[in-house]
Amino acid sequence: MQSMRKFNVFQLVDKDEMYCLTIVLKHLSGCKPLHFLNYRLSLKYECKAKRWLQAKALVNIIYTIMKSYLINAMLVKYSKSKEAMMMKKSSIKICALNVLINIVLIQFSPAILADVQPADYRHKLSDEVWEKNIRQQNFQDREIIEGTEQNILQLKAPVAAEDATVVPISIHTHIPQTPELYIKKISIFVDKNPMPVVGFFEFTPDSGKADLAMRIRVDTFSYVRAVAELNTGELYMTKRFVKAKGACSAPPPANMEDSKKFLGKMKMKIVGNVKMDKPNLVQVKILHPNITGMAPLRIGSRVIPPAFFMDTFAVEYNNKLIVKATLTFSISMDPAFRFYFVPEKNGVMTVRGTDTKKNAFSTNYDVKPS
Repeated sequence: MQSMRKFNVFQLVDKDEMYCLTIVLKHLSGCKPLHFLNYRLSLKYECKAKRWLQAKALVNIIYTIMKSYLINAMLVKYSKSKEAMMMKKSSIKICALNVLINIVLIQFSPAILADVQPADYRHKLSDEVWEKNIRQQNFQDREIIEGTEQNILQLKAPVAAEDATVVPISIHTHIPQTPELYIKKISIFVDKNPMPVVGFFEFTPDSGKADLAMRIRVDTFSYVRAVAELNTGELYMTKRFVKAKGACSAPPPANMEDSKKFLGKMKMKIVGNVKMDKPNLVQVKILHPNITGMAPLRIGSRVIPPAFFMDTFAVEYNNKLIVKATLTFSISMDPAFRFYFVPEKNGVMTVRGTDTKKNAFSTNYDVKPS
């Protein structure tokens, strides 16, 4: 009997694979979404489960049947005892169970699901997050006009981001800023970011145009949305779907140390010649690491620094507010903004900012006609 114990079918299955099988079976019996499995397994078992699901399932069917056949053949050949016959029956049951499990896992593996999901299923997931969470938290039951029904603003963003940590977006408005009618606030969201809010930007008629441009982080395939609120109370929304991955957990670039060293240093520039009484485009860049609190200091490191980012931004011209904003870490490192203002005469533009560690920084820029 000692010689037969080494043929025990339970010893033929890798322990980690059995762990994954157990979790998957419990998971399937609970009728929970399969992607939930990835959040419950540790990194080791998550990777092992993914490999097992996608690469080994079909092979394991054949492999298990072959092993079971060899075991049964040896048991029949070398022993006809009662214990050997029970082991034979047990191996057949395990073989059948493994085949069934592998068939189920093949059907539900991410590789197979990726082929059968509708083309817009990621769009629908993003819309679902927006409707159930973000919209309710920020706008409650207020009506938001969107799609072809609105012509107030337009959002431009790349379809696929080259670098998810610095995705350029721009918002273009189609109404001038006048005391009678103007865009009072623009709220920017990325539906599936860990922090969906990118920022809330408040404008005054002195901006001339409520256009904006900036660089943001997009953590996964998601809609980027801009919601404009007029001084009369109406809400208008535009959105763009962006394909990106891993922005908020990506290790920072090497030049982050420069951002820390020169924290709060600003660069300002007026694009083109200064024109009095007309909207002028300004671009501002502020050196700041904008740490998300979810990324290691470097690849392979387990040290994750706490979140540290710019939380406010304000621009004045001759002591008149042009734009102010509340920001989150969904803004890229070294925040850069483009916006408009209308100068009535020579003056001084003042840009101020603060961060989550209560650091305050500001700079002045003399504005004169060319």
